[in-house]
Amino acid sequence: MVHKVWTNDTLFDAIAHDLTVDGFSIKHGALPPELISALQAQQLVIPESNFKNAGIGRETDFIQNEFVRTDEICWITGNTEAGISWLDWASSLQSYLNKRLYLGLFSFESHFAHYAPGKYYKRHLDAFKGETNRVLSIVVYLNSAWTQGDGGELVMYKNQHDLEGISVAPQQGTLVAFLSEEFPHEVLPTKRDRYSIAGWFRVNSSSRDKVDPPA
Repeated sequence: MVHKVWTNDTLFDAIAHDLTVDGFSIKHGALPPELISALQAQQLVIPESNFKNAGIGRETDFIQNEFVRTDEICWITGNTEAGISWLDWASSLQSYLNKRLYLGLFSFESHFAHYAPGKYYKRHLDAFKGETNRVLSIVVYLNSAWTQGDGGELVMYKNQHDLEGISVAPQQGTLVAFLSEEFPHEVLPTKRDRYSIAGWFRVNSSSRDKVDPPA
């Protein structure tokens, strides 16, 4: 794959509009098929040993809790052409949103996620007010020919009191973006292997005693 940078101001503008009005955005067929195919192909050839059981929290607060989540993850470091193109695409979105919405997004981190049949991630928030610097979460799905009976839907709730939520099938090319502190969400148990990328745009919380993002 030849390294290529994709930008789409029409898409980015629509995401920015949705975030301003609703705080979240759901876009089907958002990423270019060539980029999705490259990312899907990369995930499928990552050695199984590179995937680690996902946990909750960061650094010294990190714990594994299978009651809450049972997926496996592999962080994207940009050491492949597909990874570089994905990070460049995310960087373009970051720049656009900073110019349009003045979010002050400073850095980005993301990982491949694999949910084997029966796996799930119970209702949670990506960030808690005043306790983290994740501002905007994004998810991109890599699954072709997903059907309603396959399960594995993302359910995003408008607030802590919402019990119905908005259900999103993890269909290839679909992108979901939402404010990390505002929207509880969960991944329902899947009935087939489910592949995605999850990422977070962060603000800079560096201080005299701490460098952000952490090494």
